[in-house]
Order: sequence, then C-alpha cells, then structure tokens
Amino acid sequence: MNALHRDLKHLVPLVEGLGAAQAAADPHRQRLHIQPPVGWLNDPNGLCRVGDTYHVFYQYGPFDPTSGVKHWGHVTSTDLLHWQRQPVALYPDEPFDCHGAYSGSALYEDGVLWLFYTGNVKLPGDYDHITAGRENNLCLATSRDCITIDTKECLLHTAEYPAGLSCHVRDPKVWLQDGTYYMVLGARTLEDRGEVLVFASEDKRQWRHINTITTPEPFGYMWECPDLFELDGQWFLLVSPQGIPCQNVYGCGYFPLYGDFRGAYTLGEYRPLDGGFDYYAPQSFTDGDRRLQFGWMGMPDAPYVNPTLAYGWQNCLTFPRQLRREGDILLQSPAVELKALRGAPAALAAGSRLEVSPCFELAAAPEGSFSLTVAEGLTFSYDEASRTVLLRFTDPAAGAGRDQRTLTLDAPCRSVQVLADASSLEIFLNEGAVVFTTRYYPQPGPVSLRLEGASGTVWPLSL
Repeated sequence: MNALHRDLKHLVPLVEGLGAAQAAADPHRQRLHIQPPVGWLNDPNGLCRVGDTYHVFYQYGPFDPTSGVKHWGHVTSTDLLHWQRQPVALYPDEPFDCHGAYSGSALYEDGVLWLFYTGNVKLPGDYDHITAGRENNLCLATSRDCITIDTKECLLHTAEYPAGLSCHVRDPKVWLQDGTYYMVLGARTLEDRGEVLVFASEDKRQWRHINTITTPEPFGYMWECPDLFELDGQWFLLVSPQGIPCQNVYGCGYFPLYGDFRGAYTLGEYRPLDGGFDYYAPQSFTDGDRRLQFGWMGMPDAPYVNPTLAYGWQNCLTFPRQLRREGDILLQSPAVELKALRGAPAALAAGSRLEVSPCFELAAAPEGSFSLTVAEGLTFSYDEASRTVLLRFTDPAAGAGRDQRTLTLDAPCRSVQVLADASSLEIFLNEGAVVFTTRYYPQPGPVSLRLEGASGTVWPLSL
C-alpha cells in the first residue's frame, strides 16, 4: 500500500457518506438497477460469478458526478436482484494508472480473481493525447477474497503494442479457451481506423499479439469495449464504435464473426444492439449454460442531460440481460430472475389508461400498429405498414434533452416487453431482436400508461 492508496481509501468513503443523503432524496433514484452511491458511473467491468456470488465492477468517479478520475466500484449479489455495495476495488494509485483505472474484465481461477484493466496516464506537456502524450497500459490486479486487492502490476506499456496505433488502446476482455488465454483490446490506428487486437497467453502475464480484427473498409475511428464470444456455435464480436453514422453520438453493436478469430475470419453485417438514447459499452460473461450481459445506461459526450446531477450522482447499469441467438441475430431479454419481482398482474385493455407503480413490467403481443404512452411524456409507437418504431419524448422535461429515436424492423413487431424503473425504460421487441434503452424523468408518483392498438399485461415490480 502506498500513501496515495491509503489516502484515497480513506477519502472515498467520506465523500460517499457526505453525499449519500442527497442522492437518496432524489425521486428519480433507481430501485432495480445498479447505480453509484454518489458521483459518476459508466462502463460495466469485471463481470463474473464466483461460487454463488455475482460480482459486478464498474467505472466509478466518486468525486465528480460529471466524470472525474476513474476507480472501479464494486457490488455483489446472490440473485441478480439485491445488490450489496462493496469497497472500491481499484484506485488510480500507481504510476501506470494514475489518471484512471479504466475498463477491463475478470477471470476467476484457483481461488484468485484476476482483474485485467487499462491504466490511463496523461503525460504533462502540449500533446493531443491521441497520437502522443498518453499511456493506455495493460494492467493486472489480483484478489484472493474477491474484495481486497492483493497485487497490482503493469503487463504491457503503450509502447509495447503493435506499430501503427494511436495512444488509444484499451478495455481488455480476457477468457480461457482450449488451454490458452485470449484477450481482445479496442484500438484506434494512426490512420483513424477502429480495430480489435487479439492477444494470447499461457500464463495470463506474458501476452503476444496474434491477430487484428477489422472491416475491409473503414468503420469508425475507434472501437471501444470489445467483447468476443461464441454463442450456440456462432461467434459474435461486440464493439462500441466511435465515428460511424448513427443517431447517437457513438454506436454500439455487433458483427457475426465467421472463421477463426485467431487467423482467417470474415465479419458479417454490423447490427446495432440498441436503438435508444442510453446504451453503451456492454460486457457479457458466462453463468452456467447462459450468457448474461450488462450495459452502461448512458452515452459518452451526449448532448442531453440527467437531472440526477442536481442530487450529486449520474448514470446506472442496465438490468442484467440474457443473450440468445436466432441465426446471426443476437436476442436480448431481461434475466429470468426479473419474474421474482412481479406483483399481481393487471390487464391493460386497448385504448384504456392505467396508473401503476413507477417500477413495472409490461408485456403485449400486438398484431398490427400500436402506441404506448408512458407518464404522459413519452410515446413508443409502431407502424405496421413501414415496420417503423419510434421512441419520442412529448414532454421536454421527461426527456431532459432527449427527443426521438427510430428504427425499421426486419420483421413485423409481434412481442413487446417493457421494464421500467424510477428513471429508465428498457423496451424489448420481437423477443429481444430489437431493444430501446433510455433514461426518462417522469413526475414523482404513480405512472400512467395508455396502450392503443393492442392489449397487454402489467406487473408492479418491487424488491
């Protein structure tokens, strides 16, 4: 333990204690989602299950609700529903991570939790911090009790990455396959092309670059937060590309990958993972025979805001989602554990209005065009003729700068599932082939629902 670690370990709980009452007083404080006690949250990190305990780490700025120097926050659960806050796991307290312990992943083996992350360092001087003046180091922390960090070290410095890259190389995702450890890193080249670097290792410490995955033509200037996995025989590469045409500031989607990620491969058609305002940097992990995923319910550099800032906190993670596939299409749905939160169901007839708890689940099976109005401030509609879905804020206060998002479906919309919390909506269409995620800010109290063109069932949700 160095002096900086000691001081941060003492200071962060003090800041959290001072801001806890203010954050708790926010009427838009979430009930069902992982959120920071104070300050800022972004990417989910280090997702894993150890025994009966789920571990979720996240990018955490305890001192600044608009961002700040990144730590790793940490929560645990035995049921994916009730989350217990743990002490901060990673502090930016070493020369190789002094300007932020950036995103990464976890691997649990032989009684040790291995946390791989990016150590961010900005050098003093007049640099652009893109082509020069910045280090994004590959770092490793270990823990025997999965709570307290025992060791930290730098495995690869920025200068040791392949030639032709900018300073932006980050977000390691590590896994074990056939006796070899593999890692993917997101990267930006000096020619402003996004790509994913593939590394291999036999001991988790010595890494060698074995391949680079990218598209034949440029597709954005940076690919952040890569996630590469096999699901029922098909490989998928998930990335958050920056610099592509999309409705949000940055994209978030996936490519089917054919062939061998270690050698010859082909990427299929890129598809967005979400059509809403607030979804970025998802990460997945295996949980028995299923693959679960969390995403950041936010967006970097977004022009819209979150009123929670006035209460000293910002952002949350999505509800855990199970990933399935239908051919080359990824399907996302809330983890089945959600059903344990359901209260007594209520029918929502077509054309009728219903007042419900701010935390609710809605399910419908439309046979044509429909529209759902939530809290008299947001409308989600589907047009059968054009197969177009539209998420539109009709009340500027509810959107806090968000306006509308639209997508065209590949197939008619025949299922709708909505998961609502105090200040978020997650909308799953066609069993999760299309998803819209957004923060929203209704007036405190019960929420009104109006469904036109279809009928549905609504459950109140509570822990």
